Amino acid sequence: MKLSHPGTVIVCDNVIREGAVVKKSSGDTNVEGAREAFSFIGGHKRLDGTAIQTVGAKGYDGFAIAIVD
Repeated sequence: MKLSHPGTVIVCDNVIREGAVVKKSSGDTNVEGAREAFSFIGGHKRLDGTAIQTVGAKGYDGFAIAIVD
């Protein structure tokens, strides 16, 4: 956030983790990292963001995108 300015776009890839991100029982460090990213985006007053699920030949995953106000 120190290097960002209004209008900066932040993209985090592979955050849906085939649905594991919403399963409380998952102890996967990648899932925990995605949850931390969501918490950061959702809790930061300068960020507006969302997550988008994608589906393809490899299964499903997604990305998060946030814009700095």
